[in-house]
Amino acid sequence: MRHPLITALLAFCTLLPVYAADNVSLARPRAILLFMADDLGYNDTSAYGCEKAPCPNVQRLADQGLLFTDAHSTNSVCTPSRYSLLTGQYAWRQKGTGILPGDAALILPTRDKAATLGTLMQQAGYRTAAIGKWHLGLGSGHIDWNQPISPAPADVGFDYSFIMAATGDRVPCVYVEDGKVRNLDPQDPIRVNYRGETYPGEKTATTHPELLKPWGRPSNRQHADTIIDGISRIGHMSGGTSALWKDQDIADDITAAAERFITGCAGRPLFLYFCTNDIHVPRDPHARFRGKSSLGIRGDVTLQMDDSLGRLMTALQQAGYKPEETLIIFTSDNGPVISDGYEDGARKACAGHQPAHPWSGGKYTLLEGGTRVPFIVSWPGTIKPGTNPALMCQMDIGRTLAALCNIEIPAGSMRDSENHLPALLGLSQQARTELVTQAFEAPRYALRSGQWKYIPAFRRQPERLFNLSTDPAEKHNLAPTQPDKAAELHTRLKKLTRESKH
Repeated sequence: MRHPLITALLAFCTLLPVYAADNVSLARPRAILLFMADDLGYNDTSAYGCEKAPCPNVQRLADQGLLFTDAHSTNSVCTPSRYSLLTGQYAWRQKGTGILPGDAALILPTRDKAATLGTLMQQAGYRTAAIGKWHLGLGSGHIDWNQPISPAPADVGFDYSFIMAATGDRVPCVYVEDGKVRNLDPQDPIRVNYRGETYPGEKTATTHPELLKPWGRPSNRQHADTIIDGISRIGHMSGGTSALWKDQDIADDITAAAERFITGCAGRPLFLYFCTNDIHVPRDPHARFRGKSSLGIRGDVTLQMDDSLGRLMTALQQAGYKPEETLIIFTSDNGPVISDGYEDGARKACAGHQPAHPWSGGKYTLLEGGTRVPFIVSWPGTIKPGTNPALMCQMDIGRTLAALCNIEIPAGSMRDSENHLPALLGLSQQARTELVTQAFEAPRYALRSGQWKYIPAFRRQPERLFNLSTDPAEKHNLAPTQPDKAAELHTRLKKLTRESKH
């Protein structure tokens, strides 16, 4: 006999609100943790089969939760995928959503223009926080790092924020807490530029290579600018000495900020958007993780990422949020990359490791490994452990959580997000029927339609068509032998992207 809750969920697909047959509503979680790792591949943890990366906390989450095998970011790089997650729309709808410099303006819509995941959670009564990597811009075009910065995360739905302004490899290498640079000495003002202008006394990888840590040496010119904490960065920075982070402490710093937020909520409903710097470059693990993996420095920061997850799970319980009251979503912003701007030994140490296995490609690419990411959902007592092959997208988190929390989404917001709460709860193995993904080098798009994958011709590459059910590695191009199917998907992809062009 079908459980009455399942009957109700399938009958009322909008789920506003969700009721069982006995009129007892599905209680919303008191705590929601959206944990986003950085550049973590599908096969980078033991939960997805990697024997070389035993991540006990990710594994625990998978053992007690639902592991998705066909979940995606919208883009194979960070800024646009994060934009899509928080806005519920494809990044190519909006200009300026490529990989941002560290001094870029905020690209998210402020609360007076459209809803974000943060504002929706506020509307549902949650206290919200954005902690860790941000990389979505700040301010309105010219940032004075020595003054309060606006607009900031508070203007897009986050009651509290403790963020890295961009990425670990970009200046400024400071934390911004609630719109202000943390620990800044007014007598030592910060200056930042991405114009190639070197400041007086600035030390770079070219002028002072002796100051570089062995794992902080750049492998390209882009990463050879200002040296901070023994690592050369992208962009130029001077001042702000007292505010600079120590790379080995980033994971501890942002995790501690999240722990403080959880404790400070004092049992109130909370939504925490937590984004690790790990396992993005530069990789500089804390001493307690260095050398602890069999995959070199990249494996070490994977263990460090796992430690952050475990600490937050513990913090939630210690603050009174019981596991059965806590929804955790674990994922990554895009696919993996081994070596990415620094000579950190990762390529040699990871020899034989396939971080996107069984998929081809990785970060920056249109192949499955670029956007097919880890996606684990845990809510003990509500979500049964298992796996789910449903085609899911991070962009759908907005409407799905809105359905769970009985939130009405403002007109014009979350236009590409879809409500797939039955799949998220493990009550259905069906979700999206199609998804457009994008690669770093625009205009590069691909279309997933069921198990079909279509990639248009680009430069010297012909159009490609794959059946992922029989060819997960995308090795056998079926476009020449199935031209009608290729033409059908080409037309559909063209229609979707033309409709949505900014």
